[in-house]
Order: sequence, then C-alpha cells, then structure tokens
Amino acid sequence: MTKKEVLSPSQEDYLEAIFHIVSEKQAARAKDIANRLQVNNSSVTGALRILADKGFINYAPYDLITLTNKGIKLAEGIIRRHEALKDFFVKILLIDDEEAEKASCKMEHVISNKILDRLISFVEFVEICPRGGQEWLKGFRRYCENGDTSARCANSISLCLEDLKKREENLKNPPGETICLTDMNPGQRGKIVKIKGRGELNRRLSDIGASSGNIIEVEGLETQTDRIDVKVRGYHLSLRSDEAAKISVELHE
Repeated sequence: MTKKEVLSPSQEDYLEAIFHIVSEKQAARAKDIANRLQVNNSSVTGALRILADKGFINYAPYDLITLTNKGIKLAEGIIRRHEALKDFFVKILLIDDEEAEKASCKMEHVISNKILDRLISFVEFVEICPRGGQEWLKGFRRYCENGDTSARCANSISLCLEDLKKREENLKNPPGETICLTDMNPGQRGKIVKIKGRGELNRRLSDIGASSGNIIEVEGLETQTDRIDVKVRGYHLSLRSDEAAKISVELHE
C-alpha cells in the first residue's frame, strides 16, 4: 500500500461500515453510513470523498456507494483484525461482549499482521491442545472470579491429569471418524484434517495461510446458490458444495 493509500483509523471505520452495509443491502447510502457510525452527514461526505480519491470506493453525490476490489480487500483485512481480537478477548480472556467490542474497535487499527496471525494461532492452540481446551479455560475463569485458588490446586491438578489421560487415549483411539465439511451445520466448528486434491480451493486456502490443523467454523448454508459460508483463520469464505466436499473435518466441541 502506497503512502497515498494509507487510511486513518476513522477512515478505516468508514470503510468497515460501508462493507457491512453493502453486504446487507448490496450498496450503501450516505445516510446508512451516518446512522451506523452515529455521525453527521457532512462528516460522511468528507470521508467518502477521501475514500473515493484513494480508490477504495465508487462514489458520486446522491448516488449509491459500492466498494472497489481494492476496497473490499482492505475492508476484509480490517474486519479480520477486529474479529480476531474480539475472539481473543471473549474466548481466552473471558471479557464480556460489549467491552470486547469496544476494545477491538480501538486496537484493530494498530495491530500488525504478524501479531494478528500469532494471536489467531494462540487461540486455536488453546482450543485444541491436549493440555489446554475448555477445562483450562474453565480453570482460568474460576481464577478470575475467585482470585487465589491455591487451596484447590491439588484437586485441580488431579482433574487435569485425568483429563490429559483421556485426551491421550483419544489420540491413540480417535473417538470417531472425520466428517465432510458439507455434513456440518451452522455454528459447528472442527479441525481440518485433510484437504483433497489440488486447484483453486488449495490456492485460496494457501493465500490465507489455512491448512490441516486449523479450526474451521460453518457460519451459514446458502441453499439457493449451493454454497457454504465458513470462517477460518479469521477470514470469511464462501465455498461451493463441491469445494467443501474436499475438506475433511474432525468435529470440535
């Protein structure tokens, strides 16, 4: 990105808002943006002119507003940063949604891609590592709520060792066969076990750093277009059913 194309945090907020509105309505109007960001119309007009001048949106006074390909790519990156941060705050630090949302809005503008990728990997690691998982997170929640838990350490260690033994047994004798991504329902998550074949699907997943071992979540099913909306490594993808059929997944609690 050239110096001319760099956006301020406020301008990134406008681009993010336009992306969400366009996703819902196919195009945005100035008043939609003003309502979403709770700003006045004159502020919106100034921001739209800047975004258009930098090549991120298609804009003309009193006309519908759409994103250019460059604008879509940048907006998706901003949204990925926002959602990855919020996932970390909610799933790992156990912060409530409202506070996590506010913090994510502020931090999404300054976090680097390297730190973001490491953060996403950490969330996945905690969720799938035999020494982590939901029991580890429950223990952290108890610590946050009750402070020093040393009096119950012996019991906690005993439970952890018992849980670890069960996990090790599951690794030796998997609890069930993997399933195809097309057999999952919205809201279900799982670990990618295998991606069959080569081609466009592999290229798309490779471009976002997704491969076997990553957590993938089904966000929705589009029956009319025969597509499956998924989220992996913070990216939202829409896959054809024949593409999704090439991905084997081990369901995750």
